[in-house]
Amino acid sequence: MIKLNPLTIKKIRRFKSIKRGYYSFIIFLFLILISFFAEVLVNKRALVVCFEGEYYFPTYGDMIPGKTFGFDYEYETDYRALKKKFKKERFKKDIFKKAGSRNWVLMPPVPYDAFETDLKEDRYPPFPPSINERHYLGTDTVGRDMIARLLYGFRIAIFFSLILLMVNYTIGISIGSAMGYLGGRFDLFFQRVIEIWTNIPFLYVIIIISSIVVPDFFMLVVIMAFFGWMGMTWTIRTVTYKEKAREYTIAAKALGATNTRIIFRHIIPNTIAIIVTFAPFAVSGGIVALTSLDYLGFGLPPPTPSWGELLYQGWSNMDAWWIAGSVILAMLVTLTTVTFVGEAVREAFDPKMYSTYE
Repeated sequence: MIKLNPLTIKKIRRFKSIKRGYYSFIIFLFLILISFFAEVLVNKRALVVCFEGEYYFPTYGDMIPGKTFGFDYEYETDYRALKKKFKKERFKKDIFKKAGSRNWVLMPPVPYDAFETDLKEDRYPPFPPSINERHYLGTDTVGRDMIARLLYGFRIAIFFSLILLMVNYTIGISIGSAMGYLGGRFDLFFQRVIEIWTNIPFLYVIIIISSIVVPDFFMLVVIMAFFGWMGMTWTIRTVTYKEKAREYTIAAKALGATNTRIIFRHIIPNTIAIIVTFAPFAVSGGIVALTSLDYLGFGLPPPTPSWGELLYQGWSNMDAWWIAGSVILAMLVTLTTVTFVGEAVREAFDPKMYSTYE
């Protein structure tokens, strides 16, 4: 079992005592959990199909052709049509009192995926919210379900921001701690590199790259990390300068500890409060950055689910209030919970707030 430091346990208890941040943390974890298992809630594939006494699980399984269930096509089964077919068969059997196997289909609460268009013969999208058609938040401008676009867009945004956070922190903490501890020419060299780096116009680079190639998920992570590691580098450099002059660092050096051991076993663990404090705000920054790029048209290529693309649709179609309203509400809930978590973490890990000087 992992044994936590008593000071860490005290900080966790302080965090739990800040109810606004603690409950926001639970809500945020719940949202991530829902997005991770989005296929169970929002999907055009059935969760379970019972046909002739056999059970099929298409959601996380392979494509099942329509001929398997009695249709006359080889491509993937239309499970909404299959559910209607089984319902009609059961109705006929009940009328004529015939015995037979009870075939059934269990669909997700929202039986659409993020890429499927649900068009009507007598109307043009976007369609308003409808309970009967199971578009509970309506559709976008091409007839795709809004809940599906929001949920899968959230999953992409949150994983993008978390991966970007890990990359930026890995680079920034490594270089920043080395700059602060080693100092000298190494420090001066990276100071000049960072000064030059910060003067490169980030948006212009994105525009140039997007005009040459279509950026995908990992390419955007690389581009954002290319310019995003410098903030954490400056912070860790400053903190390391202060920590390397403390008694425990001098004692470790006197005992013969190597520079690598001193940095990763002594200095970084003692700066963990600062690292953890910045993490929630970095996550919200990653979500906003991806949404902004998608809104401007330089982010993920269509038809990738994206909050930025939905914001653009809402701005272009102000009459379809459900598009802009749904995205703004989703962003408001997400960014508010992340901000509350960040404030609570900063307060719980602040040593000045819970220290007594004699």
